[in-house]
Amino acid sequence: MNKRKIFSIASVLILYSMFISLTMNVDAEESSKAGIWVDGSYLTYEDYSYGTSANQMLRGEHLMTGDSIITKTGNGRIYTYGQTTADHDVDFVAVLVYVDRYDESDGLWGQIDARAKDARDTYYVVSTKTLKVDRGYFYRVHCDHFAGNDDEEFYDEAISYTNGIWIP
Repeated sequence: MNKRKIFSIASVLILYSMFISLTMNVDAEESSKAGIWVDGSYLTYEDYSYGTSANQMLRGEHLMTGDSIITKTGNGRIYTYGQTTADHDVDFVAVLVYVDRYDESDGLWGQIDARAKDARDTYYVVSTKTLKVDRGYFYRVHCDHFAGNDDEEFYDEAISYTNGIWIP
């Protein structure tokens, strides 16, 4: 009876480990790129990535937060998002959104799209866009965030980055 129990448990464990190994089967070439850190972003195989302005001490008096988002939305399409939020109503608030593609040949990000959105006498601005992109590359979004008043010498500024996501 003990041998039967041991055999049953061993069979279940073997079947479970076979199932796990089948579900984790990833192309070796792709998995070797995942997790690489390139200029502020990891290369990932996620469907979505979110970045936020990291250093609260550098935001200044007016800027509260800045966010960047990239999402897979379909066959060779990505949704990009950037927003800036001030701590209160300011004379000027803006977000500059850059979309980058990772070039494996030189190991650098290259810009494929850029846009700016600004607003006056408010605390919030957002910019969104869906782009058709070439498949087989990593893409990321990074943003510059600004907020301030016209009577001051400089606006508060921060940056945010998403990780790079693979578009198959």
